[in-house]
Amino acid sequence: MTTRFVTREKPKVDRVACPWLIKKFIDPAAELLFVPAEEVMAVAEREDALPYDVPDVELGHHDGGSSFESFIRKYSLTDPALLELAKIVRAADTQDRDVAPEGEGLRQIANGWHLLDWSLEKRLEVGFGVYDCLYAVCQGRVSK
Repeated sequence: MTTRFVTREKPKVDRVACPWLIKKFIDPAAELLFVPAEEVMAVAEREDALPYDVPDVELGHHDGGSSFESFIRKYSLTDPALLELAKIVRAADTQDRDVAPEGEGLRQIANGWHLLDWSLEKRLEVGFGVYDCLYAVCQGRVSK
């Protein structure tokens, strides 16, 4: 059975970071659904999908953190580079902007693809590349 995840359409920071994390570390075969915000919970129920990055769900923002951090907790991911990357996502997607200086740059890149109204496919393609690069930097940091 394929795992399904559902979130709001037109992803920016966290809603691209989480699919990257899902595909790279949780379930490469997962099905990712992006729907209008008001339809997330109905689609989650109908499609037996796990909702994320919406209010009042396990895989959402909790205690000032990002949905990315909720995935890391739920799936017990302990890779030190992922934990470093989580700080960058948190800085870019929450009010905790001082936790990582790269956060503001990531926020602006995601705002750019949103302003350009890129397709979902382009947002994910470019976003996955950005997260691959940031993860590589984080791997270098933690290996020193």
